[in-house]
Amino acid sequence: MKPNKTLTHDNLKTPRAAAVAGIVFSVLFIISLVLIRTTVSADPQDAGTWLARDLKTVAFAIYLFPFAGIAFLWFIGVLRDRMGAQEDRFFATVFMGSGLLFLAMLFVAGAIAAGIIMGFHTMPDRLVDSGIYAFGRAAVYQLVNVYAVKMAAVFMISTSTVAIRIRIFPRWMAWLGFILALLLLLSTGYILFWVPLVFPLWVLLISVNILLSNLKSAPASGS
Repeated sequence: MKPNKTLTHDNLKTPRAAAVAGIVFSVLFIISLVLIRTTVSADPQDAGTWLARDLKTVAFAIYLFPFAGIAFLWFIGVLRDRMGAQEDRFFATVFMGSGLLFLAMLFVAGAIAAGIIMGFHTMPDRLVDSGIYAFGRAAVYQLVNVYAVKMAAVFMISTSTVAIRIRIFPRWMAWLGFILALLLLLSTGYILFWVPLVFPLWVLLISVNILLSNLKSAPASGS
């Protein structure tokens, strides 16, 4: 009799190239933030002059948001794969919850901003004075600079805590994550206008480290 074939040897495995997802997220998110920060005023009560002057630039920056979000989801998957069976339920819940909340608020902010741009195309002479612009502008500012940034800080804290315990990346990156997360938690948009860039830069650092470690382990696993 022929032995029964087992189905366990073909388990789905995370592709090594998935580590690139964090790099893609970082690059796209940094480009979006830089474009928006250099064209839109830091004051959430601005008069909306950027709508006529830099509309295409801001629209392109918002267009990148969904792709950055998709890449961030893959990055979360890469981190969970590295945690493996050592994943702690408590920190895994905080880790997943903060990451998904960060994405949700980022998407909502992008949708509101896109709505403002579409509204300007429909009624360019009345949008700013209608009150819709003031509400949408303030909502986007609060979502990105307050709530999303704070969730990013919680994500960094939970990820760094797990990293110290099971070493999914070097400890000095984890301690750096604690410091940068504290900066995000205590900062305000008016005082530190470029602080949100801290998060994608930290993700970029971790992603490069994971990618390099995967490339180093590839010859050993193949032999």
